[in-house]
Amino acid sequence: MARRVLIIGGGVIGLCSAYYAATAGHRVTLVERGAPDHDTCAHGSAGMITPSHFVPLAAPGMVALGLKWMWNPESPFYIKPRLDRELLSWGWKFFRAANAAHVDRAAPVLAELNLASRALFEELADTSLADFGLVRRGLLMLCKSPAVLDEEAHFADRANRVGVPAEVLDAKQAAALDPDARMDVAGAIYFPKDCHLDPRRFMAALQAKCEQLGVQFRWNSDVTGFASHAQDATPRLAAARTSTGDIEADEFVLAGGSWSPQLARPLGLRLPMLPGKGYSLTLPRPRQLPQLCSILTEARVAVTPMGSSLRFGGTMEIGGLDHDINPLRVRGIIKSARRYFPDFTESDFESVQPWCGLRPVSPDGLPYLGRTAKCPNLTIATGHAMTGLSLGPVTGRLVGELLDGKQPSMDLSLLSPDRFAA
Repeated sequence: MARRVLIIGGGVIGLCSAYYAATAGHRVTLVERGAPDHDTCAHGSAGMITPSHFVPLAAPGMVALGLKWMWNPESPFYIKPRLDRELLSWGWKFFRAANAAHVDRAAPVLAELNLASRALFEELADTSLADFGLVRRGLLMLCKSPAVLDEEAHFADRANRVGVPAEVLDAKQAAALDPDARMDVAGAIYFPKDCHLDPRRFMAALQAKCEQLGVQFRWNSDVTGFASHAQDATPRLAAARTSTGDIEADEFVLAGGSWSPQLARPLGLRLPMLPGKGYSLTLPRPRQLPQLCSILTEARVAVTPMGSSLRFGGTMEIGGLDHDINPLRVRGIIKSARRYFPDFTESDFESVQPWCGLRPVSPDGLPYLGRTAKCPNLTIATGHAMTGLSLGPVTGRLVGELLDGKQPSMDLSLLSPDRFAA
């Protein structure tokens, strides 16, 4: 049965949810606080589709590493020191989740989600959307030191066990896979199932397809609250109150990225989440252009060719809802890029305008995806951190299944939006 569906948030998760809801025959309205050409944290991302990313951010060793890094503003992970109840609460939950048992539970779920999303990207590229530059050549996890390469070899074994193909390469083998780039590394882990694309082209193609399917867009509209059917024992939402007027619907999807917690709070929903600022720099005419995307393992920097340009992106800066550029974070990315790709110079980056985006980071490193007991006609889809683009299509498809009242095709129990409700 066709329903009126209101999706809150015009990022990649909101657009994918709108696409799959519309293809199922629902009447979809998407409300977005930004303009039609607004920037999202997907636009300036590394554009990677990453079955290789099946270990959540909250993992053994990350607390110690985070404490070490947080005193260095150029490091891959940085928390702005401040006395803040929300930050302390998030940090405690992160500490409790960063253990082997959590990774053992989460890894198969994240691997399944990522592999399913990769298949959907291929389907979209081959049948549904305009060309968005999907490249299916895999990803290299580049390691500077032999010790880290040995550590990553154990990770490759785990990847193969959860169904994500991985291969350990020495420096010569890595160079043979990508001969257009000179790399100074000890070796690499090759993930042949990983892909990359141009995120701006993907978002534009997805938005255009949604418009063709009849999705109505309400731009420059802030959601300020909700109206409920007061007679219901468990209140069902009736409308969203926005800065441009109320919008009634039968089903609601909250996909507001880093702004989701404040949107959910008036409904009595607790979605522990902090914005994790990421940065990127895109060289329009790089002196050399790798053909594969890569991760600079020790530096946690992503490198992606996009047509004739090359993007370097990275860092996780836990701060507030601001888009201020910290030049020290940018400097850290440039230093790392030159360590792994020694032909690049500082002058290559001088005229490049840094970009930043706010990625929604849950304390256990898992997205929030599913229905909530608080509102029976509200679906939550947020908290994807660095994997929002990669998990966009599968999230949208699962949202579509929930809107249809179907049993989801994957087990979402670990991703429940109510998991921190107690």
